[in-house]
Amino acid sequence: MKKEGNIKISSENMMPIIKKWLYSDKDIFLREIVANGTDAITKYRKLVAMGEAAENSEEYCVKISVDKKAKTLTVEDNGIGMTADEVESYITQIAFSGASDFLEKYEKAGGDGIIGHFGLGFYSAYMVSENVEIFTKSYKTAPAVHWESDGNATYSIEECDKAERGTRVVMHISAEEKEFLDENNIKSLVKKYCSFMPYKVYVNYKGNGKDEPLNSTLPLYAKVPKDCTDEDYKKFYTDTFMDYNEPIFWVHLNMDYPFKLKGILYFPKVKNKLELERGKVKLYCNQVFIADNIKEVIPEFLMLLNGVIDCPDIPLNVSRSFLQNDRQVQKISKHITKKVADKLISLFKNDREKFEACWSDVANFVKFGCIKDEGFYDKVKDIIIYKDLNGKFLSFNELLGAEAFEAEAAEGGSNENKEEKKPVTVYYVSDEEQQAQYIKLFKDQNLNAILCDNFIDPHFLSFLEYKTPAKLKFTRIDADIDGALKSGDSAEDSVLADIFKTATGKESLKIKTEALKNSDVPAIIVVDEYMRRYSEMGQIYGMSVGDLAQTLIVNTACPVISKLKELDEEKQKFVASYVYSLALSTFKKLSPEESDKFQRDNLTLLNNFIK
Repeated sequence: MKKEGNIKISSENMMPIIKKWLYSDKDIFLREIVANGTDAITKYRKLVAMGEAAENSEEYCVKISVDKKAKTLTVEDNGIGMTADEVESYITQIAFSGASDFLEKYEKAGGDGIIGHFGLGFYSAYMVSENVEIFTKSYKTAPAVHWESDGNATYSIEECDKAERGTRVVMHISAEEKEFLDENNIKSLVKKYCSFMPYKVYVNYKGNGKDEPLNSTLPLYAKVPKDCTDEDYKKFYTDTFMDYNEPIFWVHLNMDYPFKLKGILYFPKVKNKLELERGKVKLYCNQVFIADNIKEVIPEFLMLLNGVIDCPDIPLNVSRSFLQNDRQVQKISKHITKKVADKLISLFKNDREKFEACWSDVANFVKFGCIKDEGFYDKVKDIIIYKDLNGKFLSFNELLGAEAFEAEAAEGGSNENKEEKKPVTVYYVSDEEQQAQYIKLFKDQNLNAILCDNFIDPHFLSFLEYKTPAKLKFTRIDADIDGALKSGDSAEDSVLADIFKTATGKESLKIKTEALKNSDVPAIIVVDEYMRRYSEMGQIYGMSVGDLAQTLIVNTACPVISKLKELDEEKQKFVASYVYSLALSTFKKLSPEESDKFQRDNLTLLNNFIK
C-alpha cells in the first residue's frame, strides 16, 4: 500500500543548507553514499558473527553504475537493508528541527563547509540530484521498500519487488551536474575518496568475472609493520601518490591505546633544496577518506611529507573548530610528532651512514619542524648535522665539543660568571662558489666552517642563536676576519687607506689594513653579519634598506700591496681600483656597471702586458 507524508524538517530551508553548507565540495556526496553502503555491510557482518543473521557465499561489495541515457547514478550494497519503519526513522524523520537557526548561525560565522554531526550524509545526494530513490530490502522478514523524494516538502514510500537484501540508491542527476554521469570522472572520485574502503567498490559492474575493484580493502598501513617488506612500502607509496621517485625512508604508525591510529608517513626525495615542497598527508577514518592535510591533526611541518593517517577516533565530518579544541586530536598530533622524531633519532644512532646520505633530503623538514614545534626541537636538536669544509658531516656537539653544549647547571659559578662567558662563534658558508676565496683562507689556516646553503638556514641559525644565546653565535665566513687569519704584526697604514679611499671614490666604504697569513690575497671585503641579516630580511618583506656598509680589508702582507706606495699616483689609483674590483668579484655577483669596469681594467692590463 502506497503511503505519502511530509519529511519531518523545516523543508523549505533544507535544500539551501544542503547545497550551500553541507560540504565544501559537491563531489564528496559519492563518499557519503558509498560509506553508508559499507556501514550497512559491516552491520550485517556483525549480525552474522553474533548468530542473528545467516551467512552466505556472496561477495560483500558496493556497486556503482552510471546510466547516461537515464541520467542516473546508482550506488548499491548488499548490507543490512532497511524495513519501511527504518526508512521512516533514518531517512524522513531528520532530527534537524532548528534548520533556520542553523543557517543563520553559519552565515554569520562564515561556515567551515563540513558539518557531519547532524547525520545528513544521505542528503548530500541532493547537491547533485534533482530526485533520489531508495530501493531497500532488510535482512529481516519484511517487504522491500521504495522511497522517493525530490528534496522538497514531500516524499513517497511504498512496497517494491526488490528481491535481494541490501540498499540501492538511485540519484537522478540534475542537468547542471552532468559531469557526474561521466564514468571516468566517477572512477576518479572513487579512487580519491574510496581507495581504502573495507569492501570492494566496483564501477559499472559486469559480473563476467573480469571486474576489478577500484579500491584496496586491506591497505598496507592497516597491516602489522613486521608483515610489511621494503618493496611493499615502496609500491604502496608509488600507487598512492603517483610518485615514481623512491621515498628515502618512512614511519609506520600502529597504535591501539590510548587511541587508535594507523598510517605511514614517507620522507620523499627533495626535488629542489632551495624550497620547501608541500607534500600530501591523507587523513582517513576507518578507511574512509576525510581530507588532505588537516593541520589540526597533522602538524604543519609534517605536511612536507607524503603519507596516510587513519584515525577512527576522528568523526568523518567534523568542524575544524572542534578539531582545534579536541584533546584527543591534540594527543594524536603529539604522538605523530614523537614517532617521526623517534625514527630520525634511531636512524642517526643506528645507521649514521644512511642518515648522512639522506640528510640533504630531510634537512629542510627537520629545521622547519624545529622552528614550528619546540617539543620536536627538544627531541632532535642533538642529531642536526652540517657538512664542514672537509666534506664531513658533524653535529654541533661534534663540531665544537660536547662541553660547549653542557647544561648551564654543570658550569658552576655565579650568574655573573655565566653572563661573562662569551658564546662560541661558528662560521658558515652560504655559497661555496661565490665564497671560494674565503674558504681557501680558512682551509689554509686549518679553520673550519659549516655549509648552510638552504634557503631556510638563515632563519634556522637565528632560531638556534635565540635558543642558545649563551652558547652559539653564527657568522658568515665573509663577515669577519678571524684572528687566526692574521699574521700578528698588523698595523694600521693610513697612507694605504687613503690611496684606496681615493681610488674607489666610495665615501661609505670603510678601509682597514691587516697583515694576513695568506700573502696571495691582496684584499677581501667583509660585511657585518647582523646588518646583512637585517638587509636580507628586509628584502624578503619588500623593504628598502639601502646599500650595506662594506669594509675592505687590504692585505699588507701581499707583495702587490706592499709595493703600491712605490708607484706613481696614476698607477696607484689604477691598481687600488683593480684590487677593489677583484675583492668585490669574490664577495658578490658584480652589477652590470661593475662587471663592465672590471672587464675594461682587465683589457688595460693585457694591453700593457703585450707592450
